[in-house]
Amino acid sequence: MSLPPELLKKVKLLEIQTRRQVNNLFIGEYHSAFKGQGMTFSEFREYVPGDDVRLIAWPLYARTEKVYIKKHDEEREMTVMLAVDVSGSEDFGSQSYFKGEVAAHVSALLSFTAVSNKDAVGLVLFSDQIELYVPPKKGRGQCMRILRELYYHQPASRGTDISLALDHLLAVLKKKAHVFVVSDFLDQDFEMSLRRLNKKHDTVAVVIEDQLEAEIPALGLLDLEDSETGEVVTVDTSSPAFQREYKKYLNDKAATRQSELRRSQVDVIPIRTEKDLVTPLLNFFRRRSRR
Repeated sequence: MSLPPELLKKVKLLEIQTRRQVNNLFIGEYHSAFKGQGMTFSEFREYVPGDDVRLIAWPLYARTEKVYIKKHDEEREMTVMLAVDVSGSEDFGSQSYFKGEVAAHVSALLSFTAVSNKDAVGLVLFSDQIELYVPPKKGRGQCMRILRELYYHQPASRGTDISLALDHLLAVLKKKAHVFVVSDFLDQDFEMSLRRLNKKHDTVAVVIEDQLEAEIPALGLLDLEDSETGEVVTVDTSSPAFQREYKKYLNDKAATRQSELRRSQVDVIPIRTEKDLVTPLLNFFRRRSRR
């Protein structure tokens, strides 16, 4: 699929920015934070005092009458899966970027970091349906495919069904993977699906938030549109009653989201559209490394 020139320029610029951040910051932290799928046999070497006797290769000793131990290396190859929300609420943003753009940049960073570590990476785009599934593969070409889909794909629906996406991943991923779910999580009843996915795969919730979702300034009469349903209502944002009710509504939604994420027992990376997105990712990698 070829890209229009303006989108191609955007993707190339994002690749340049992302590669610089990956090379300068992420590779070591990522490598330390995410372990491989176990240990693989590397070679035999002669036993020296102080070696773990449990590693002695007794069948080899029986044949040679020399004591050898088995040397193992960590199996580093991993699969990283990006599940990215492309519902209507991702088109919202009160700062320099929409939530969807921030989600794309986070996904690009994770994608390039995984590929630089020689890991396979795949992509699921979801709304209230599975919009696109890109099976995990290695290489720069796969990164470019993922970036192209993040910027070029036009969602068929504007609704959100996080559980559907999580259940889909549980069905299609046969090998243990590290799954990053990138969404604003403005949905409900996803806890059990997230918990089930996390039992089989190492699952991380990347929560994209915008400042205006925590409070709305008093600007008089405004038309507010629900980005998923398209419903438009006119409200007086300067009204104390509106401010009180709207703040309660926002607090209730935030509390519901926080409760479901906490009960699902997944790691959470909160990222705000008006703040640096690199630092929260680095801090997460460092916390994982210390465990």
